[in-house]
Amino acid sequence: MSLRDASLKDSVKRDTQYEAITRLYGYRLVLVQLVCLTLCVLSVGLFVADIPSFVAHLHLLCMGTAAACYTHGQLTPGDVRRLYELGLSKDFFAIYLIVIMSILALGYWLVAAFLFWRKSNNRLALLAAVSLGTFPIVFNSPLINALPSPWWFLVLCIRFLGTLCLGLFFYLFPSGHFVPRWTRWVLVVGLIYGVFNTFFPFSPFNPLSTYQVLNDLILLGLIGSIVVVQIYRYRRVSSPTQRQQTKWVVYGASVGWGGYIVISTISLVFPSLFQTGSLVSLIEGPVVYGFMLLVPLAFGFAILRSRLWDIDLIINQTLVYSTLTAILALVYTGLVIALQFLLRGLISQTSDIAIVGSTLAIAALFQPLRKGTQQVIDRRFYRRRYDAVRILEAFSATLRHEVDLSQLSEDLVAVVQETTQPAHVSLWLRPLEPSRQRNTRFLPQIDEEERVLS
Repeated sequence: MSLRDASLKDSVKRDTQYEAITRLYGYRLVLVQLVCLTLCVLSVGLFVADIPSFVAHLHLLCMGTAAACYTHGQLTPGDVRRLYELGLSKDFFAIYLIVIMSILALGYWLVAAFLFWRKSNNRLALLAAVSLGTFPIVFNSPLINALPSPWWFLVLCIRFLGTLCLGLFFYLFPSGHFVPRWTRWVLVVGLIYGVFNTFFPFSPFNPLSTYQVLNDLILLGLIGSIVVVQIYRYRRVSSPTQRQQTKWVVYGASVGWGGYIVISTISLVFPSLFQTGSLVSLIEGPVVYGFMLLVPLAFGFAILRSRLWDIDLIINQTLVYSTLTAILALVYTGLVIALQFLLRGLISQTSDIAIVGSTLAIAALFQPLRKGTQQVIDRRFYRRRYDAVRILEAFSATLRHEVDLSQLSEDLVAVVQETTQPAHVSLWLRPLEPSRQRNTRFLPQIDEEERVLS
């Protein structure tokens, strides 16, 4: 058995051991399943029960500050006026908001139910199911604020447990145990932080409300620790399969929650564009929720180990088209501004001409920019694979015309060294067979160091 086969066998063995570690049995399994079902059912029930109250809440006009009205999800007289200008009403706005919130919640609940159905004895899957199942309650303040006060304590409990399960999931994923060991103490800090900010947000004995800087530092430290843990696991501990799982989760969290952060940042920079009731604000909701729906899908693929190896292609294409979009947007904006400046005073309708000219330029630049961006990303992020393909293509072209056996042997050894980078390469030539004098066969034998390529 070669060293490569041995390393792959060891990798499969480790994956099997980790799968066994994350399984639950007996009364623990039943208890965890009951807790998971209870939290998810309560989350769904509270969400559905709050819809009538939230619709009535949205019909009330807010006379406070813009920030307070946004927090409570209510319309101001100016928002209503902008809706009327678009030919819409308060009823439409309320139904529209409920529909897109329900679609987002349904996406999280369906993935949570599927994980519970397929992996009900796996503690990581159950943690993910609780995190996804309670997400519409944990991260939906406008909806929950409309609930009657007797339900608030139950909502706070669900928020606290849902957030705790999400943090615990990231500290355990994908192997099922704390690596490095100090992460369990970070989780204790997160537990204390969650208790203070969830149940006693404005109490005088809460130091986090008194010292906002301390609150921000702890929050950034907790988020940073999750990032550090996932990087450490990926580079030092994880097997190839676990690395693919990590890629799915990191991709979903980065694109989903990252898209939300980017749009929120843009709305802060250009608040006039994102005023509630405007057309942009109506489009903003589905776009943000579309990004956030990537999170449960990524969690589902990672835990079920379905289509794990497709993530490399998805990441590649995401990098290509996001970079291409940013470049084209900058080029388009620059061309419009430049053409308006150059044509000013020469032509009356400079704006229309600048827009048409910029659009034609973008159409002409799209394909060359896409190919160039693809090549740059392949070389930068997939260097070994990119070089291997190019080397093999060059060797295939040489193979068609090379007749010198010694030169061909040297080329083959060079190709093996550059693509697989083994510790040692030796080439054995098979002796000529009497019945097949014209056929020369050569077989490379590679002695590799133990390594796993992902």
